[in-house]
Amino acid sequence: MITVYGFSSSGNCHKLRLLLEQLGRRLEKDYRWIEVDSSAGETRTPEYLTRNPNGKVPVLELADGRVLAESNAILCYLAEDSPYLPSDSWQRAQALSWMFFEQYSHEPYIAVARFICGWTPADSPRRADLPKLRERGHQALAVMERHLSSQPWFTGGDYGVADIALFAYTDVAGDGGFDLGEYPAIRDWLARVRRTPGFVAMQAPAAAARALINHSK
Repeated sequence: MITVYGFSSSGNCHKLRLLLEQLGRRLEKDYRWIEVDSSAGETRTPEYLTRNPNGKVPVLELADGRVLAESNAILCYLAEDSPYLPSDSWQRAQALSWMFFEQYSHEPYIAVARFICGWTPADSPRRADLPKLRERGHQALAVMERHLSSQPWFTGGDYGVADIALFAYTDVAGDGGFDLGEYPAIRDWLARVRRTPGFVAMQAPAAAARALINHSK
């Protein structure tokens, strides 16, 4: 059995849960989920840093003790030899290019704005960063909108890892103050992802905490 160390309210972590469920791998039967609240400093403990010296979630741990960090690298590992990762080298490279885009041009703005809005106090000095984060986030959304105006997916001709990577934080962009009303192609794509077999939604922070408490009883 593999183990995922993740924070359920994190888009980077939800990517893995979504793919695992869509691969037909079930919680506690095929994989374990260890909740690690990165917002409370749980990724900075000495024990956790032995798994990932970078102090971030998610981390995948195999049965033999090997560990893998970085959400999109884990997605590619889990999706190997499945329909979610293209076998054609050109299509795979296209999918990877969107996954790099997600981590470099999308997540640093959309996910960070969400974190500031949801996990920092109203008087936090970090809130001064929100206008710039939203400007850059909208630039990324505009790139996605342009692509989706002529293509249904980001992983080539079919749904797959790049769509999962981009879906996680785009679906909750509103939490960071992003209005998706001006992006009809993105809204249609989000709806298509939600209709894919085995889809599971990311839990809201409060719901994630309740689920963890109930699971431990």
